[in-house]
Amino acid sequence: MSKKILSKNFYDLESYIRKKKYIYQSGKPYPHIVIKNYFDKNFLSKVLDEFPNLSKISSSKNYNNKNEIKFSNNKKKNFKKNTKILFKFLNSKLFLNFVQNLASINEKLLPDFELNGGGLHEIKRGGVLKIHTDFNKHPYKNIDRRINVLIYLNKQWKKNYGGNLELWNKSMKKCVKKIAPNFNTMVIFSTNDFTNHGHPNPLKCPETISRKSIATYYFSKGRPLKEILKVRKKNTTNFKNRYGDKNDVFIKKEYLKNFFRKFNFYHDLKNLEKKYLRTGNSKIKRKN
Repeated sequence: MSKKILSKNFYDLESYIRKKKYIYQSGKPYPHIVIKNYFDKNFLSKVLDEFPNLSKISSSKNYNNKNEIKFSNNKKKNFKKNTKILFKFLNSKLFLNFVQNLASINEKLLPDFELNGGGLHEIKRGGVLKIHTDFNKHPYKNIDRRINVLIYLNKQWKKNYGGNLELWNKSMKKCVKKIAPNFNTMVIFSTNDFTNHGHPNPLKCPETISRKSIATYYFSKGRPLKEILKVRKKNTTNFKNRYGDKNDVFIKKEYLKNFFRKFNFYHDLKNLEKKYLRTGNSKIKRKN
């Protein structure tokens, strides 16, 4: 299956890992790598051809606020043949081993078959995704989010459209790297409490074009302590103001909850909620 999906340059994944492992680890402002033409272009073109207009699908999530204006859909019933093949590959042992070894993660990397927060993403003209760090715990399993994989599907994307993925440093004072969302560009990066990323400026593409991508996230049981903030925060997407703009994003004030998050009993209660209240919903999702 992999030879139908991957370009010929990536048939030998172990060789690629040996050559590029250092590049991933030394990535700035945090470990990451940009891989171009990883997938067979004909196969990925078929995935693009299948990509629906997410704004016209009732099960799509429509985000429309100061922090994010976008559409997403992780319902497998909306995926067509080649899209399903791609997601099956992205959650396969072959790809998980590739990512785990490339990123030098000691803990066993786990897929999320339900694509929580992932799946198909689409941003239209005027859309944004302000700089943020991601939720770092699985919505209902006590496992840690470790890796983001983003695959861009945008052919003939022009520079003046904007929409670059921006990687910001820990202090949010500087954008260290910009990555154009060009077709067959895959970005793999470690995700923790300090991996700030997004595309904060509104898209300037024509209304007939949209910024399309595929996202998958990977987890492990436990993570290095250095990747965790000392102050416990809500397990959610945390949007952040860019340096010099105190009103760049909307930040919800949760003073009382943040106080209780300091104590273990609060997190024990949240884990019980995840185990007994959210698991039922997950079983329903698996059928989709």
